[in-house]
Amino acid sequence: MQGVLHKTLIIRFSSVGDVVLSSTLVRALHGRFPDCRIDFLVKAEYADLVRFNPHVAHVIQFPGGGTPGDLVRLRRTVRSSGYDLIIDIHDSIRSRLLSAGAGPVVRVNKRKIARTLLVNLKVNMYNRFGGAPDVAARYIEPLLPWGIRDDGGVPELHFPDAVRESAERILDAERVPGGTMCVGVCPCARHWNKMWPGAHFAEAAGRVAEQHGLPVLLFGSAGERAMCSAIEAAITGTRPHASVLNLAGRLSLLETASAMDRCAVVLANDTGLMHIAEARGVPVVAVFGPTVREFGFFPRGPRSSVVEHPGLPCRPCTHIGLSYCPRGHFRCMNEITPGAVTAAAEGFLPA
Repeated sequence: MQGVLHKTLIIRFSSVGDVVLSSTLVRALHGRFPDCRIDFLVKAEYADLVRFNPHVAHVIQFPGGGTPGDLVRLRRTVRSSGYDLIIDIHDSIRSRLLSAGAGPVVRVNKRKIARTLLVNLKVNMYNRFGGAPDVAARYIEPLLPWGIRDDGGVPELHFPDAVRESAERILDAERVPGGTMCVGVCPCARHWNKMWPGAHFAEAAGRVAEQHGLPVLLFGSAGERAMCSAIEAAITGTRPHASVLNLAGRLSLLETASAMDRCAVVLANDTGLMHIAEARGVPVVAVFGPTVREFGFFPRGPRSSVVEHPGLPCRPCTHIGLSYCPRGHFRCMNEITPGAVTAAAEGFLPA
């Protein structure tokens, strides 16, 4: 077994879900070596996702649109910091350049060969390449020689009281007072073919909200506001008395996390906001279409449920997402019914 760690650096530039999932690594590392200083290098736009973790000592930010000069400066910083170990859970050309010559480095095993075989040939060889644990567990694998183990718990996301107060003010102003439980909906994703149809989200959310007398909160970025507005219109068009609040573009990531604390259940695609909901301990129903469990992004906790279309010969068609359906039929998403998602949500709600 390797020796005691005193000072470590974790490198994970992006994106939302990956950075949130890294909290399991931080927790496991701190649990094994409580006196170890843990620094975290991340893109500036995602820094808040780790900034308030009580086990992270310092966040090193890679600037948005970072230049080669920024990379060189950060490399000097890393090389001069005297880390016992650098934990590269991004494993990109950029992260390799940053860590080169800076001391001992371990890297995540992304199972790239197994992933390529599954996407392109539909041959599942994961058992020959280390199995298919979820990504949170894969981040911890390189640290097994130090006696660091995955505790199996869900990710964490921390924020200060000021964030909660800010989110509460917005909800209060929209007549969603404190203590009101809601149905959360995260209907968007970075890639088109990872999005369940908006009309399906509207129907599923509308049914759950109507059955339990709950308002609906729609979450997303500013660029996703139009889609969330369409879902809002679809819900209120069939249920005129429904209370729907479109929060897309109105909240920061941490304010979104705080608002999710108000949700009795969150309905989501395979996206970063789904991982934020789970990290806040909120029941999650996640809709997975073109991607599959082997890629490691299914929610891991007992308060989560995945709805998918198993057995389709064209799944998976991608590991990250596409702007189109390669077969043109989009069956993996179109054929998942609102009733299936509603039934999964009901499992987390009182009868």
